[in-house]
Amino acid sequence: MPKGSNQKMKLICLARIMTEQTDEEHAITMPEIIKKLNAYGIEANRKSIYDDLELLETLGYDIIKERDGARTFYYCGSREFEIAEVKFLVDAIQSSKFITSRKTSELIKKLETLVSVHQAKQLEREVYVTGRIKNMDESIYYSIDTIHTALNEGTKISFRYFHWNVEGKKEYRRDGAVYQVSPWALCWDDENYYLVAYDSDAGILKHYRVDKMSNISLLSEKRDGGKLFKEQDKAVYTKKRFRMFDGEIRLVTLKCRDYLANVIVDQFGRDVRMRKAEDGYFTVRVDVAVSNQFFGWLCSFGGDAVVLQPEDVREKMKTLLTQVSDAQNNQNG
Repeated sequence: MPKGSNQKMKLICLARIMTEQTDEEHAITMPEIIKKLNAYGIEANRKSIYDDLELLETLGYDIIKERDGARTFYYCGSREFEIAEVKFLVDAIQSSKFITSRKTSELIKKLETLVSVHQAKQLEREVYVTGRIKNMDESIYYSIDTIHTALNEGTKISFRYFHWNVEGKKEYRRDGAVYQVSPWALCWDDENYYLVAYDSDAGILKHYRVDKMSNISLLSEKRDGGKLFKEQDKAVYTKKRFRMFDGEIRLVTLKCRDYLANVIVDQFGRDVRMRKAEDGYFTVRVDVAVSNQFFGWLCSFGGDAVVLQPEDVREKMKTLLTQVSDAQNNQNG
């Protein structure tokens, strides 16, 4: 290759060397920089490299120079993302069950380019989450992208909605009819994505699990239901619903053991008012969508959280517990 034929690439290659191969714990000397440039077919002298390093600094690269005796070391310091931040993103991707295993690997490989090759080795780890099952259908990744496009463009979407039957096959709702709704928000709840959308025929907001939506298409028709959606407090809308199941919104008084105060704050926010009751208990009033999922959440505390008011909600929970007990006894019989 003719001498200097790759000189125009020198600055790009130097930037790559510094960002990919150096960090605070892996600095390199000027002779090593020259050698690495030579590997790209680029010949360079010290002075030109000094000038290029200064130019990289003016472009925003954090080039650090440190002396150790007679030798000078160079490395790339702070970056767009710190290693701790990238680890956090990797952990989030690893623990998200809606992202397929293949897409997880692809995303982590891309995140590795944000740090040095030495730091990237720290990202080669597994985050183990009890009961984690990765989604096997990669189409959800593109479904979310289509929904975001509809949200940005303010248009309706169409899709088919399904559930899994006992044979492990898709069974479409409404005999496979196509749904048409006005999308307004994507919510994350209980490790699943939900679309909050306005159903024009019913005149209400509904939500749909994105991984149960298929054949999502953008429509040219502008969305409606904006007034109703804007009346909702998005954070409140989601925290009232358990597993995003709908139900009548009711003001419910709960009686809980003191150790559940942290659980109540996690579910309903720090602005809830908890009042001391008898020794070891407190009461709290919260708005919830009354559903079997809400009752199931209460049951998970083994009687340490119960409904005090209103009476009809107490009766609904008693009825559910009786039905569960009867069904269990019938099975045992």
